[in-house]
Amino acid sequence: MTAHVKDKEAFQRLNFLYQAAHCILAQNPENVELARFYCHTQKTISKRLVLRQDPSVKRTICKRCCSLLLPGITATVRQRRHYGQRRTIVRCLSCGLTKRFLNNPNYKLWAEQPEAQLENQPKPDQNPNVQQTQQNEKKKANPDQ
Repeated sequence: MTAHVKDKEAFQRLNFLYQAAHCILAQNPENVELARFYCHTQKTISKRLVLRQDPSVKRTICKRCCSLLLPGITATVRQRRHYGQRRTIVRCLSCGLTKRFLNNPNYKLWAEQPEAQLENQPKPDQNPNVQQTQQNEKKKANPDQ
């Protein structure tokens, strides 16, 4: 069973631009401006079409200057402890913007939690009164519970 993806071509274009920015920086680290242009184009397309990008993609793009954050090339990455919590600090070398992420191995994004999945959501066609009457019928059928 395959789910129908809205704007599949747009997602393919976003993926291509992201991979192109990676390849440009991998081949020649001085081509920061071209990679920044690709990331800026990717960001404007996703805003114009109102498409959500994966958090792992958004974390690797600078919010201020739209450059691709690659450790050692366009960003510095440090591990720090702050009030007993481990944090990853990513600093953009182009504009100086700092991003801080928690290093909690048990942390899950909302999209990864089971409550966020559509399969686990209650059916909208059943109103609460119908569900409550079904529960009452089950209690009447099994009075010893």
